[in-house]
Amino acid sequence: MTTAHVFIAASLDGFIARPDGDIDWLLQRDDPDEDHGYPAFIADKDMIVMGRGTFEKMLSLGPWAYELPVIVLSRQLADTPVPDALEGKVRFSGDTPRGLIEQLSRENVGKIYVDGGKVVQSFLRDGLIADMIVTTMPVLIGSGRPLFGALAKDVELRLTGSRSFPSGLVQTTYEVVS
Repeated sequence: MTTAHVFIAASLDGFIARPDGDIDWLLQRDDPDEDHGYPAFIADKDMIVMGRGTFEKMLSLGPWAYELPVIVLSRQLADTPVPDALEGKVRFSGDTPRGLIEQLSRENVGKIYVDGGKVVQSFLRDGLIADMIVTTMPVLIGSGRPLFGALAKDVELRLTGSRSFPSGLVQTTYEVVS
């Protein structure tokens, strides 16, 4: 069975990007001397699922950063060709989160990393996230793209860990209970 896991950063006021998608505030705080746990998190994942906005932002940052296969969940991109440079590394899907999980389970994919605000929100609404690592950045950006959105019902979380870093980042790990 495929399980979905989140590793994401947000400003203290709950945004993952500025209204235009810019993440300059996040990149400026990246300290290469601090291990925030991403290598350990990604080590047991089989695949990455991200939304179109995250995909386009990652393309704009330079060379493709991911070694794992990536599925871009986007109805808009679903029927378009993958860029030649990413052939065999990326595929587009217009499926629903639940449909994608069922497909990946048939493909024997174990754990996926779910990235991007709208995709994380849709997986949460469908009850498909197993756990989340949320790193809170010590900055208020005032407005932007929220990490979490509207939900039909409460999502209960159980705290499984919390740690702070000298740079001021606070990382909290939750298991999704319901």
